[in-house]
Amino acid sequence: MSALVIKQLGIADYTETLLAMQAHNRARMSDTADEIWLLEHPPVYTLGLAGKPEHVLDAKNIPVINVERGGQVTYHGPGQLVAYLLLDIKRLGYGVKELVRRIEQSLIDLLAQYEIESYRKLGMPGVYVSVNGKNNDRDAKIAAIGLRVANHATYHGLSLNVDMDLEPFSRINPCGYEGLAVTQMHDLRVTDKIDVIGEKLVAHLQRNLNTTTTLLESS
Repeated sequence: MSALVIKQLGIADYTETLLAMQAHNRARMSDTADEIWLLEHPPVYTLGLAGKPEHVLDAKNIPVINVERGGQVTYHGPGQLVAYLLLDIKRLGYGVKELVRRIEQSLIDLLAQYEIESYRKLGMPGVYVSVNGKNNDRDAKIAAIGLRVANHATYHGLSLNVDMDLEPFSRINPCGYEGLAVTQMHDLRVTDKIDVIGEKLVAHLQRNLNTTTTLLESS
């Protein structure tokens, strides 16, 4: 098992956090401990490497930032749990596809703790639940995943909708899919606070990524 440092950063500016992740990645050595950063962001849209500007329908007063993670456009805002995964991919002993699968499984396991059935969709990284539509049930995204690999390590990570204003998602095609429904844990009758959910998520990530916690730091 490899060591893992958990940092709780509270509400953190997106650009400042991105620069900190990039600096951490550049400075990484073979013995640098893996880290998970837990935080929330003020409202921001991020457009990944595959992102197309036309998927941002009406940003209004929310900034749009181009980033080097995989994936299309997504929204971050208060009430959404973000976990950035700064991991040595060589030391983990498995590739990026397997890492994404293990992250998805951690989210699925977390939601199962709250008796929420969730699942993957082929070719659409992230985690989904079934919600009632006008005519029948439809898939709704509850968690997104986007990673960057550089210097043999990952950064960026996942976002899980907990208890937030979902309206800004209506101003984009989430993850590049027109009409993709988005939901959150609060709407599925989860009342736990975001910090409690973060602790539970970390436990599932530890198990599925095969790591051990060495330190807990707060901002």
